[in-house]
Amino acid sequence: MYAKVYQYKFPGISEAKVAAAFCSDYLGQKIDEHNFHGLSVLISQEGDLTILIKFDDVTKLKSFDKVADQFVEDLKNSFVFKENKYAGIYVYNYEKEATINEIKLTGPAKVSN
Repeated sequence: MYAKVYQYKFPGISEAKVAAAFCSDYLGQKIDEHNFHGLSVLISQEGDLTILIKFDDVTKLKSFDKVADQFVEDLKNSFVFKENKYAGIYVYNYEKEATINEIKLTGPAKVSN
């Protein structure tokens, strides 16, 4: 698993919220085009914005890298922030998947023996 990580420091949480909405919308439209395995956008109370984009293989990450510069440029033209970005390889990752192991019936049900 490969990841592209963007970390931005905004002057405050208000600016981070607006930027998070922009990033979520922009990157959400790229999910199918670049076959993201996962996308997370997080903000902190101090105005930090972290974006984590997961890829199944390095070719998909490199494909996204070709258009990622436009995303960062649009962000720079709209907001004032400090930037840190890098590509990485997952060394350890745990995610509990949300699954439901029950079936709910509505209305009368007929049970046969």
